[in-house]
Order: sequence, then structure tokens, then C-alpha cells
Amino acid sequence: MIQITTLGALSGLAISIALILRRVPPAYGMMIGALLGALIGLADLAESVTLMINGVKGITPSVLRILAAGVLAGVLIESGGANVIAEKIVDAVGEARAVIALILATMLLTAAGVFVDVAVITVAPIALAIASRANISVLAALVAMVGGGKAGNIISPNPNTIAAADAFNLPLTQVMMANLVPSLIGIIVTYIVAKSLVNKGPKVNPELLVDQSADCRRPGLLAALTAPLVAIAMLALRPIAGIAIDPMIALPLGGAAGALAMGRFKDINSFAIGGLQRMSGVAIMLIGTGTLAGIIANSGLSDSLVDLLKASGLPAYLLAPFSGMMMSAATASTTAGTAVASNVFGPIILALGIPSLGAAAMMHSGATVLDHMPHGSFFHATGGSVGMNIKERLKAVPYETLIGFSMALTSTIIYGILKIA
Repeated sequence: MIQITTLGALSGLAISIALILRRVPPAYGMMIGALLGALIGLADLAESVTLMINGVKGITPSVLRILAAGVLAGVLIESGGANVIAEKIVDAVGEARAVIALILATMLLTAAGVFVDVAVITVAPIALAIASRANISVLAALVAMVGGGKAGNIISPNPNTIAAADAFNLPLTQVMMANLVPSLIGIIVTYIVAKSLVNKGPKVNPELLVDQSADCRRPGLLAALTAPLVAIAMLALRPIAGIAIDPMIALPLGGAAGALAMGRFKDINSFAIGGLQRMSGVAIMLIGTGTLAGIIANSGLSDSLVDLLKASGLPAYLLAPFSGMMMSAATASTTAGTAVASNVFGPIILALGIPSLGAAAMMHSGATVLDHMPHGSFFHATGGSVGMNIKERLKAVPYETLIGFSMALTSTIIYGILKIA
């Protein structure tokens, strides 16, 4: 077995981060970092390539399921269903409770299977209109949406949850429900933080407001909800009735059912194309993630972290949330962070006696703590959706970190300290 030195693994991570910060595409940045890290770690060129390929093989099931999920995401987004869901939530809660309306709209969209950055971008026009009328700062509106998105992301059938479920060989619905309480805590913390920011920072620029006039082709609320409800119902058959339907089947079938309910089944191909375009970037990034995971998994880094925990007297279960935090910070992505952490550190965490569900939940929630770093696309996409420049967008980072940390801490208390799983 080829063994890379800890220095090589750390060098690979550092090189990957540096390249991503230099605006190199994350997939290429991680592939280059993996190759150079392996060489620095004393592997030869052929061994380095072998480790990278083996790492990608380990992540292939997640890539396939994520591509299949593109049908569900495409139906929700391309049909206008996501907008309908967001608007109905805001209407139901009321503009007088603007902050909680934005939190819930983004949380429920993300929980339904919309990417967290897409959910924020979808809700952003509504958020700007509400913030303008309620005289709420742009910073408060952004933090409300991002916090809601993070809370929804850890209970969603999104790529990050799929990656955690695959790595720990768990049903997707089980991993989704494992962080339900941390998600609720995240909503509460987001509300407290966002409310404290309503008068902090600039208000909405009127030039950013867009016409939200109704589109006659947009579906009704029930039709819009059909896709995620059918997909989740099929996934729930495993714990309820012992009938296992793989996410690779359930998610696209849910999307097809949604298109049928909307009366737009003839558009299913265009919806799928739109969803595939959104998922392809994540799938490609995960291939790069796999190469880096292959190097780290065959290095002394994980053993070094375990030794460090033992020397410090800290409990072994902290490796789960800490590895999620560390890898999401390195990749600036919940999905990539969860995928690397679960594939690299998962076997060691299980060997330490941590139950698989608790390990998956703590690692997954840990990956939300630092996934919004400036070298990732989420930082720029969400800032741009509300017209923020980089300096203004950076002001939200501490609050986003606090929200993610509250969820990771709650998950760690439940599954690490109380050992409920």
C-alpha cells in the first residue's frame, strides 16, 4: 500500500487552497494539489496517479446520484416552481415578519432539494423587495437567507447529504433526518443574528429591485411541491416499509412526477437539461475532490489528527465535526468538504467506535461552518444576488460562521456527548 507523508497531504491541501484562491477552477486546483502533494509525500508519478484514480472511484456513486438529482432540481428551478414556493411562504408569514419569512423561504427551498446558492439567488429578488419596504439592511436580508439555506441544507436530498450517506453506507432519509434538531437551532440562531443586523449597514439600492409580475406558466403551489414530496416519499419507503428505492431512482422520478403535476411533462427534457447543467459543475468538482481524497486517505494526516486529539485529551468524536469544518474551509464547499471528510476520515472515525449515523451527522453539520469562504463560488454568487461588493460581503462571514457553528455544536452534543445515535 502506498503511504503518503503527512507533510505531503498538508502540502496538497495548501496548494489546492492557494490555487482556488487564485481563481483556478476548484476541480483543477484539487487535482493539481493532489498530484503535487503526492509527489511531495514521496510517491512517484505512477503511484500518485494510481492514488488519484482510486480516490475518484470511491466517490463515483455520489457523482451518479448527484447527476440523477439534476432532474428534480431542474424541474423545481426551470419551471418556476421554486419561485412559487418561496413567494407563497413569504405571503403566508407576512412582510411584517420579514426576517423569519426570508429564513423559512430559503430553508424550505433548500430542504426540498434546491442548491443552497440557487435557493438564495431565487429568494433574493423577493428579499430585496421586502427589505426595501420594511427598511431592513441588505446585510440582515443576506444573513437571513444564508442561515436559512444552511439550516435546510443539512436536512435536504442535496449533493452534500448524498455524499455523507454514500460514504457511511446509510439511507439518504436517515442522514437527512439526523440533523433535524440542529437545523431548528440554526433557524433560531439565524433569526436572532439577522434581527440584530436590521439597522446595520446600507439599505437596499432601489436600482436592484426587479418586477416580480406573475408568469402565466408558473405552477400552483401544490404542483410545485409535488416533485420534492414524491421524491422524499419514495426515499422514506425504506425506513417505513423496508422498500429500498435508491436516490438515483427516487430523485429523478420525483422530478418527473412534479413535471406531470404541473402539466408540463412535455418539457421534462428541457428541465432535465437545465438541472444537468447545474449539477455538472458539482459533479466535476467532486471528481477533483476525489483525487485529493485519494491522496489524503493514503497519508498519515488522519492518524496525525487522531494522535493530536489523544494528546490534547479531547474526545475522539470531535474528529467528525472538525474534519468537516477543515475540509469545507479548504474547498469552500459543503459538498466537497463533506465528500472529502467522509471518504478520508470516515473509516477511522468508525474504527474509533463512533456510530455511523452520528459520525455522518456531525461531519455533515461541521461542513456548514466554513463553506462560505471567499475562495468559493457560494461567497460571490450570494453576494452578487443582493448587489454586495466583496468588502460588504465579507462582513457577513462571521455571522454565517456563527450560524454554522451553532448547528455543528448541537449535532456534536446530540451524537457525541449524549450519544443518542
